Formats: sequence, structure tokens, C-alpha cells
Amino acid sequence: MRAPVERLLTDARGTGRRPGDTGAGTSAGGKIARLAGAAVAAGLLAGGLALPAVGGAGAVVVTASEELNLRPVELKEPPLAEKTTVLDARGNQIAQFWDVYREVVPLSQVADVMKTAIISIEDYRFYEHGAIDLEGTMRALAKNLASGGVSQGGSSITQQYVKQVLLTTAVTKKEQEKALEASYARKLNELRYAMAVEQKYSKDQILEKYLNIAFFGARANGVEAAAKRFFGVPAAKLTLSQAATLAAAVQSPNSTNPDAGKKAQRLLLERRNLVLDRMEELKKITPEEAAKARKEKLGYRGTPLPGGCEASPYPYFCLYVRNEISGNPAFGKTEEARLRFLNRGGLTIRTTLDPKMQAAADAAIRRRVYASDNPMASQALVQPGTGAIKAMAASRKYGIAKRRNEMSYNVVADAAHGGGTGFQAGSTFKTFTLITALKKGMKVNDGITTSAGYRAPGYAAFKNCKGGSVGDPEHTVTNDEGSPGFKTLQTGTWGSVNTFFVALEQRVGLCDTVQTAKSLGIKRADGQELQEVETFTLGVNEMDPVTVANAYAAIGARGKYCAPMAITQITDRDGKVTRYAPQCRQALDPAVADATADILSGVFTKGTMRGVGGIGRDAAGKTGTTDGYATAWFAGFTPDLAGAVSIGDPRGSTVHKLTGVTIGGRGYSIVAGASLPGPIWKDTMMAALKGVRATPFHPIDSARFGGCGQGCAPKRSAREGRDGPGDGERDMAGRGDRDRGNDRGRGHGRGHGNGYGNGRGRG
Repeated sequence: MRAPVERLLTDARGTGRRPGDTGAGTSAGGKIARLAGAAVAAGLLAGGLALPAVGGAGAVVVTASEELNLRPVELKEPPLAEKTTVLDARGNQIAQFWDVYREVVPLSQVADVMKTAIISIEDYRFYEHGAIDLEGTMRALAKNLASGGVSQGGSSITQQYVKQVLLTTAVTKKEQEKALEASYARKLNELRYAMAVEQKYSKDQILEKYLNIAFFGARANGVEAAAKRFFGVPAAKLTLSQAATLAAAVQSPNSTNPDAGKKAQRLLLERRNLVLDRMEELKKITPEEAAKARKEKLGYRGTPLPGGCEASPYPYFCLYVRNEISGNPAFGKTEEARLRFLNRGGLTIRTTLDPKMQAAADAAIRRRVYASDNPMASQALVQPGTGAIKAMAASRKYGIAKRRNEMSYNVVADAAHGGGTGFQAGSTFKTFTLITALKKGMKVNDGITTSAGYRAPGYAAFKNCKGGSVGDPEHTVTNDEGSPGFKTLQTGTWGSVNTFFVALEQRVGLCDTVQTAKSLGIKRADGQELQEVETFTLGVNEMDPVTVANAYAAIGARGKYCAPMAITQITDRDGKVTRYAPQCRQALDPAVADATADILSGVFTKGTMRGVGGIGRDAAGKTGTTDGYATAWFAGFTPDLAGAVSIGDPRGSTVHKLTGVTIGGRGYSIVAGASLPGPIWKDTMMAALKGVRATPFHPIDSARFGGCGQGCAPKRSAREGRDGPGDGERDMAGRGDRDRGNDRGRGHGRGHGNGYGNGRGRG
């Protein structure tokens, strides 16, 4: 079936006049006719380009329309920008991302009264006419001719839909201005497109598209978003008064934007009543219904638009997800393209976050560290064997309000995921030296005789992975307290003895220790190269909880390293599902991981955490405290869950140390690994794993790692042979550990939040 304009053009061709025919143009009457026709044509173009052939002038207009090549032109309709929804592992919504807040819904999910209201005020003959409304156009023509300009458009809903498509697809400011300009050329193009739209879709389909693309003001695009924004209800449940209000808003959404104040709200209310009048006039509602609706207040609720990580109950995890997509080339060639994919793609993103475990992490931190405290606690939980991030928590809220002590970056993750520079990890790095020793064949009772201080025998005693000599024979590494003597892999670890671990690192090789750490995903939080210095084993590199927790999770998974993952599935707007599997590799010999877990489990019973105690199931871990009590850590794992907790002052940990501080309403002379991070980790794990069947550690291979080999303890007196966990890192009855020493290394020790430290790394 031909569109009305096409029929008119066909009828007009019957006049026999061809484009460019000047036969009548030589006479004065012909000139007058052409001039009159041009004037009428201009008016008709302004009024919607209806071209009825009436009289001599009409014939000229139709001929002019032929010259304009008035034929349907296919409209490019890219998918509408839609919000992206983020879900936790159980399918609960935890965040939304959007540039344009819109929820596309089918026409069946729009209240009938809303459809009636919008048609009544915008295009009451919508179901009766084609691409343009001739009656409406003639009214607009009369108005335009009287005013001498384009004062009334007479656009049909189809034409309005075309205009919205052109506007939403405009990228540059120039393109946007062109889509809105009051010109005959724009109206002509709109009509060409409208003709094609009418041929392609049914009236219901066009109405559905229009309702989903229309802008209603108050940052709401589409009828569903507008219904929720204005009244807190879905479009399917709009009342007469509410529907009339939304129908009123589309004509001038900026001037009637209820967020703009009382004046705009009064204009919107007046416009709403005009819609009700029109609906009554068209007999779509009764006079009684109209009168009742007119008495109702505007009822604007201004429901907050959900979106962005600020509005998420889990803002740090939300930031991780956002940056995981914006930084991953798999989601687009450029960052701009990736953010467009996230913010406009209408995606549903399923994540790894476990609400129960997240609640456990939040509660454990909140119990001991206040949001108002200067020192800050942060924690990450990771599942061994998958790398799935189960929780990301911090003592401070995410935001930019300094008076509320909020954090404006992701304190739980690295810079690549929205984080900062991290905190020096302290003695949690001793685990990587321990693993390297086991990889090289040492047994649990092999050891080294240590003194009160360690000094490298020469610069070449430590070689970085580029072959450079980085030993520091001018610096002495010390223990905070404790007697010198023979320390084994077990007792040196339980006591976190600094001099033992630097000597052990010298024996097994600095580069090999660094490679072990890297194999478990260790990298600096700021993205810079790891500092491969003599005191690497003492934790001079700044780290983030996600990275450390994930490295320890690999030990819990018997050496199976899996890259940290937060996204398990993405469903696009068309329902296509893309699933993401863990990215894993065997980083350690399972037997080496088992032996490491066996030794680290003694930290709870014979080492620096013995005053805090275990969690009632197989668990292993390591405390960490940096030089001068700048930061404190605990990293630990079970076969089912791993976690890392850090505490430091984001104003600059090397300046604002954890000495003489009040945290969580309690005063601390010093804060060490077992003072706060250890108890937070313990409380978190007990709550997070409640109801989860305990998986035991795999037994140590005693034939391979039991006893001692070539590093057995020398024979000595009973008193000399005494060896305890407090020799290097004091237990302090559960209050903390001291593994600091004056253990500096060449290179920079970048402090969290305050640039560089004193020019040397700190342990």
C-alpha cells in the first residue's frame, strides 16, 4: 500500500508538467503561480511537507516536490543506549552503569492510559494517517503562513521518532545542532525517513519505539525510566494523572523539567491539565475522570537514578568491574569504545561477588576500624582454584566528601582497577622466599644460623633478574628483638625472623624468589616494575589486597594459580550470553604448595598469630609489619577461601605511622600484623565460611620435605639449641608482630598516597 504522499505525487504527475518545464513560466501568470507555489511549498515544508495538489499553485508545488526527490529513505536505527545492570553471584542487582538512563520495554508493558495520553496530545490521528498527518500539516501551514516563519511543526509521532533517532545518533555538537535546526531541509529529510519507517513497521511498533526513545526530562529517557524517575512506578502501572504528566513533558522536557524548580513544575502541571483537557475533548476519558485527575497534585517524586559505583552497596567491587571492562581490549579497541559498551550497551553482567562473604568482610572491618579513623583497613577475599573475587571491603566509604573521610579511589585493588599505589606488604613476602627454598629441595628442618644482624658479604651476594648486583654491604638488617641462633624453615617462618629470611634469600637467589612471586601473580599496585632489591623478601613493594590474597589463594589450591576474576557472564541486549571461565595454570608443584601450607599453618599455633588463634579448620597464613610500623598486613588461606587484610594511613604511611594511634575507639602504642589485620581476617573467615564444609589441607610429603638434609642444625648445648617463635617477630600475646628491622634496600620504597619515601626500600 502506497503512503499518502506517494499517492499525491502520482496524482500530480497527471498534470503533464515535467521538472524544468518552463512553458508557463514565461507568462506573468506563470511567474505569479510559481511564486505562489514556492510560498505554499515553503509553508508546507515547514508544516511537515504535506503536498496536496490543490489549484494551479498546488500543481507547481507537486512539481517542486518531484525535483526534491521525495522518496522513502532507509533510516539507520542503531540500538538505543540502555543501562547496564551488574549482578552478584546470586543474581541480585548491585550496580548500574549508564550514560543515558533508559530501560527499553515492549508496548505491552506500558499502561493503556499512557498510550492514549501521548497519542491524544501529540498525534491524535496517529493510527489513521501515514508518514505525515495532512490535517495537522494544513493547520501548521496556516499558522506558519500567518507568522511568516516556522512556528509550528505539525510533526507526526513517526516524524518525532525519526527526529529522536537522528538526535541520539549525533556524536558531535555540530551533528546535534543539525538534527535540531529549524530548516526546511531537515524537515524534508525527516519526511523521507518517516516514509520508510511507516513502510517498515506497524503503528504499534512505531509507538513502542517512540515511547522508548523519547526524552521526558529529569534525565529520564524512555517511558519506563520516566515513570520510575517521576513517580517511582513502572510504566505498566501509571495512573491517568501520571500518564498525562509524562505526555505533557515530552513537548518541552527542558522547560518542564521538575528538577529545575517550582516554576518548571508549575509549567508541567499546567501542561498536564491541557493533556487532560485534550483527552476529555477526544472523549478518551469522561469529564468526571478529567476533573478528578486535574485536582491531583503533580506528585513528582524524583526517585534517585540508580547508577555508578557511588550508589552501589559494594562500591569497591563495582569499581573493579568497571575498570576490568574499560581496561580490557576484549571489550573494545579503545577505552572510549569499551566505556560506550559498558554504559550504553544494555548489558547484564553476572559477577563473582558473594553477598554473604562480603557481609562478613564488612562486619569484621567495621567492628575494629571506624570510617572516621585516619588509618584505613581494606580486605579482599578470593576463591582458591578459580581466582573468583568473593568480596572487597574497606573501612571507609567510597566518595569524594572529605568531611566524611571518604575515599575517591579503589583502596582494595591495584591502579589498573581504579586503585592507588598500595601499601608495602611487609613480611607477607617472606612466603615467596620460603616457597623458593622448598622448590630448591630444602626440607622443613633445614635452616641457617643467624646472628643479631645481617649484612650482605658483597654487592654480588644478591643478583636481580637482569644480572645486576644489588647487595647492600653497608646496611645491616636487624630483628626487633630475640636471640640469634639456628633457624629452620619452620621456626624462621613462625617467628618471622628478618635476618633468617634475608640470608635464606641470599642462599636460594633473589631472582628466583622474585620469579616465584611473579608466578603467583605478584605485581606492584602502581603498575611499575617490582623492586628487585636485597630486602625484597621483607616486603618493600607496595601491594593491594586483591593481588596478595590471590597469590595466597594459589597456595591453597595446591599451586594452581588463577588470575583474579570478577565477571563470570555477560548477557547483551539481545539475550546473547558470553561466559567467562577461570584463567588458570599450575604455578607450583602441588607438593611444594602442600609443604608451604603445612609450615604456614604453624603461624596460628606456634608463631606470631598464636595469641589470636585459628578458625576451627585447616588454615595457614603470614603476618606482615613494615619498618617503623608504617603498615600492617595479614594474608591467609584455607582450601576454600583466601584473604588479605592491610592497614595503613592513606595520607602517607611512611609519615603517618601506626604508632600511638587510636583505631576503632581503641588506643594502640603500635599496630602490627597480629594486632588488627590478623583478628579482622579471623573474624571474616569464620563468618564467611560458616556452613561451608571444611576442606582439609593435603598432607605434607614427609619423605620429600620432612626432617633435614644438608642444612641440619649444628650440635650445641640444650640452651643454645632453644628456638622459639618470638626470636625475630615478637608474638606480643596476640597484639602484634615485629618483623621490621632496619631492613632497607637500594631503590625507592614508594609510600601510599605521599609519593616516595626516604629513598630506600623498607621491610
